[in-house]
Amino acid sequence: MSATELVEKVCKAAHEAQYALAGASAERKNEMLRAVAKAIRQGEERLLEVNKEDVKEAKASGMSFAMVDRLTLTRERIALMAEGVEQVADLPDPVGEVTREWSVPSGLHIKKVRVPLGVIGVIYESRPNVTADVAALCLKSGNCVVLRGGKDAINSNRAIHALIARALEESGFSPDCVGFIDDVTREGSFALLKQGKYVDVVIPRGGDGLKHFVLENAVMPVIASAGGVCHLFVEKSAALDKCIPVIENAKMQRPSTCNALEQLLVQREIAAKFLPACIKNLTDKGCRIAACPESKAILDKAGVPCVLAGEEDFKKEHQDYELTVRVVADTDEAIAVINANNTSHSDGILSEDKAEIKKFEKGVDAACVYVNASTRFTDGFQFGFGAEIGISTQKLHARGPLGLEQLTSEKYIAEGDYLSRK
Repeated sequence: MSATELVEKVCKAAHEAQYALAGASAERKNEMLRAVAKAIRQGEERLLEVNKEDVKEAKASGMSFAMVDRLTLTRERIALMAEGVEQVADLPDPVGEVTREWSVPSGLHIKKVRVPLGVIGVIYESRPNVTADVAALCLKSGNCVVLRGGKDAINSNRAIHALIARALEESGFSPDCVGFIDDVTREGSFALLKQGKYVDVVIPRGGDGLKHFVLENAVMPVIASAGGVCHLFVEKSAALDKCIPVIENAKMQRPSTCNALEQLLVQREIAAKFLPACIKNLTDKGCRIAACPESKAILDKAGVPCVLAGEEDFKKEHQDYELTVRVVADTDEAIAVINANNTSHSDGILSEDKAEIKKFEKGVDAACVYVNASTRFTDGFQFGFGAEIGISTQKLHARGPLGLEQLTSEKYIAEGDYLSRK
């Protein structure tokens, strides 16, 4: 069977399974999700075993440390994966929620009701936990899903999907509710993007290359989930000693993630005072710094190692222990720099000045704008969604972490007493 035939078969099966899932009660879906979480916990040894194969091949291919970390499963991460599924089960079910209702003079009573999108295709890269996160969110919101993970995590993804499929069947649901494209060729991805007959929307979860490939080739609507060129701006009124641990967290906690800090902006009036201590804290922990000429002069004088940034560094998603530093005149320039270089993902300000904060909040074009907080909070788990299917950086339908509510649409239900239009 060719990749195209395989993909069509999986998508058609998901399409046919969607109606039974859409009509399932919240109680049944929650029981099924708890069975999925239990299966993940029980499959821990198997998951650790197959993940070692993926990690071994990734290291042999020369993958960076940060990206290998993104790929790696541990007992703690498997436990968190299962916990995330259980948290989704505990969340309110959005399906069937009446968001508005009213009556009109004709006698009709009209309601807007949340309904599943249908079948969601998700193309993602190296993080195997995405397989469980996405499946849980789609199932709870009444959507079937077709998963196409990257080649780096194929063994891990295949094993996680097998656990989910078994739990679905044992819970009385069709295992086709979560389709898995066991093909990592470009042909497989391309074929999924042409399944407009069976797939209602597709979500890319990965870097800019993946996003552009999906946007250029999909015949169905796309919810764009871009990479993250995230900024923090240190405004002159900020409590500087409190800024240092926030910046460290944003950059160093897990630099391979899309919500990690890539670009640090510092207001000129405090740059000489603030930058040496802040950046030395990072370089002492292994972070490499690319600095604009003004910030490089400050760091050179203080003996803090850095290199001169090139123009491309100010638009770069490093995904590693690297940070670009720039001095700006004020909040207006910070906003202009951010809007010119970000990916509309997550950007923040560290400040005590309410007027400057308000200006920043209104001016920055990003899905998530932070005030005195790390960008690392852009995460479905942290937002109380249980998990996320991605971080939408587009402006239509849904923006920011995509949780249950964002995976539904609305339809109108109009009730009458055998009414005819006059």
